[in-house]
Amino acid sequence: MPMNTNATILVVDDSPESLAVLAELLQPSYLVRAANSGDKALRIANTSPRPDLILLDVMMPDMDGYGVLSRLQADPATADIPVIFITAMGSVADELHGLEVGAADYITKPIVPPVVLARVGTHLELKRARDRLKDQNAWLEAEVGRRMAENDLIQQVSIRALAHLAEIRDPETGNHILRTQGYVQTLALGLQHHPAYRDELSDHYIELLTRSAPLHDIGKVGIPDAILLKPGPLTTAEWAVMKTHSRLGAAAIELAERDIATPVEFLKLAKEIAWWHHEKWDGTGYPDGLAGEAIPVSARLMAVADVFDALISVRVYKPALSAEQARDIVLSGRGAHFDPAIVDVFEQKFDTFVAIANRFRDAA
Repeated sequence: MPMNTNATILVVDDSPESLAVLAELLQPSYLVRAANSGDKALRIANTSPRPDLILLDVMMPDMDGYGVLSRLQADPATADIPVIFITAMGSVADELHGLEVGAADYITKPIVPPVVLARVGTHLELKRARDRLKDQNAWLEAEVGRRMAENDLIQQVSIRALAHLAEIRDPETGNHILRTQGYVQTLALGLQHHPAYRDELSDHYIELLTRSAPLHDIGKVGIPDAILLKPGPLTTAEWAVMKTHSRLGAAAIELAERDIATPVEFLKLAKEIAWWHHEKWDGTGYPDGLAGEAIPVSARLMAVADVFDALISVRVYKPALSAEQARDIVLSGRGAHFDPAIVDVFEQKFDTFVAIANRFRDAA
C-alpha cells in the first residue's frame, strides 16, 4: 500500500518499549509523535501539526484510552481524528466495546507489523477521502451562498430598475420609492408583535414586503402623459384613467409570473401592493372597493406609507405639507382610510418616518 510521508501519527502508550517498537515501524513512512500519558496525548493532539491518526493504548494509568478517546471526541478540533486502539485486551467483548465507544479500529498486542502498517494505511486513506469530501462540501456551500447572493442582488437591481421606470414617467416622485420602502418596513416591524398580525408578519414576510414595495406604482407607465403629468386637477374622466394604474401594475406583474415555472414569493406581495394600495379601510377606495381585513396586509401598510409621502412631497398641483400636518391627516384617517392598528404604529414611529423622509429628501 502506498505510504503518505506527509501524514502525522500520534502514538500513545505508557510503555517505552511499545512506543519504541511502533515508532521504529512507522517512522520510515510517517512523521511520528509520541506520548506516554493521556494528558500529554491530548496536548499534542491540539498542537500543530495535528495528528492525522492516533494509535492509542487502552490500559494506561491516570487516564486510560477510553478517557482519552472521550476527550478527543468532545473537542471539535480533534473529534474527526481517527483513533486505533492498540492493546493487550484481546477478547471479542473488549474489541466490540472499543469499536462501540468510537475507535476506528482495534489491534491486539503483540502487534504484527504488516497488519499495523496495512490498517494505518487504510485509515489514512479513509481520512484523506473524508477530508476531500468535507473540503468539497465546504466549497459547494460557499459557491451556493455566492450564487444565491448574486441572484438576490440581481433581483433587487431588477426591482429597482422597474420602479425607476415608473419614476421616469412621473419625475416629481423623486426618492418616493426609497422613502415608501423605508416607511413600509418600519410599519411592518412595529406591527410584527401585534396579536392580530404576528403570525403573518414573520421576518421573512417583512423582507419580501420591503423588497416588493418599490413596485407599487409600476402601473403608472401605462398612463398617458397628458394625464400623468397634467399640472392641474384631473377631470372625472381623467381621474378614471389615472385610477387604472393599480390594475395595470398588477397585470404586468401577473404576466411576469406566468413566464416562470416556479412561483416567486415577492411577486405575490408586489402584485397585492400594486393592485390594492389605494383601497380604504371603510371600503370607499379603488379599484375593487375592498374593506377592512379583506384588503391584504401588504396593501394596507403601503396605503399609509404612500399617503404620508404624497402629503409631504411637492407636486405641480400642490405644495408640500409639513411632516406634522401630514401626521395629523393620517391620524384623522384612522378607521376610515386606514387600518387602525397600522395608524397606531405610524403614530408611535413618527420620528422614524421623519428621519427616513429627511434621509431621502428630494433635491430642491
